[in-house]
Parts: sequence; C-alpha cells; structure tokens
Amino acid sequence: MANDPTHAPQQGDITLTRNAHGRLVLRLPDGTQHEGVTPVRAFPIAAPDEGVSLVGSDGREIAWLPRLGDVAAPVRALIQEELAAREFVPVVTRLVSVSGFATPSTWQVETDRGPAELILKGEEDIRRLEERTHLLITASGGLQFRVPDVTALDRHSRKLLERFL
Repeated sequence: MANDPTHAPQQGDITLTRNAHGRLVLRLPDGTQHEGVTPVRAFPIAAPDEGVSLVGSDGREIAWLPRLGDVAAPVRALIQEELAAREFVPVVTRLVSVSGFATPSTWQVETDRGPAELILKGEEDIRRLEERTHLLITASGGLQFRVPDVTALDRHSRKLLERFL
C-alpha cells in the first residue's frame, strides 16, 4: 500500500501516504517525514469540514488544513477514512420509545447504524447546536448521538423529544 500511487496523494508540497502497517505518513516540503499522523477536527460537530489538524504521535500539530474541501480528493479521502475509523457518532433517525419523562430514562431509538438503547441521565445531556434544530445527546456511557434536524423527525419522535427540551 505504501508504494501504491492511489495512496500517495499530494496537497501542494505535502505528501500523505499509508505505510505497510496502515498508519498515515506525512512528508513535509522540507523532506521530513512524520509517521503515525492523526487527523483531528477542530470543530467536529459545528464545522466538520473546516479546520483539520494533522497531529504527530507526540500529540503536537504538524500541519493545519483550513478547509478539508480545499484538499486534493485523494488526500481528503485518506483523511476522511481515518476520521471515520476514530469517530463514532450515530445519527438518531427515530425515537421508538422512552421509559418515562423523568430522568434518568431509557430511550429506544433507531439510528443510521441500527437500533440502539441509551440512558439519558439528565435533561442537560441534550445540547442544542446550530440554529437550535441540531441536537447532541450524550448517553450515560459517554457515547454521543446526533440529531441533525429535529424538524425532520417523524411526529411521534418529535413529541417524545419535546418532553425533554
């Protein structure tokens, strides 16, 4: 994979590849290489395609990409592939049921990743984002669920959700 030209995209003078172990390798214009680079979004929920840092294995930023959309498609694909492996935020598509309207409560939901059960400890675990229709719900185990647009949910789901907002 490391020598495969489809995995050796260019962004200006920066080269991003995968080594034989599947780790990202960043080569800077001065020729220095950094193995084990990790992409990190600056604003993963509010602006996921703006501000991506390439961080070295020591935790320090090596390169900054202001807009992921401005990066060459093959580089962007490698970065998005790596981000997808690290980030897991299921999107709630439907609320099936809630155990009660007092917290803590158990929610049965449908997500883009299949059915799930989450325990909502308190109403403060539901955060409104972007124009107040986008929600981020943190379940008791710390796993986060996203509702990109409350108004796009079915009527039953909206009614259940309104009791907690």
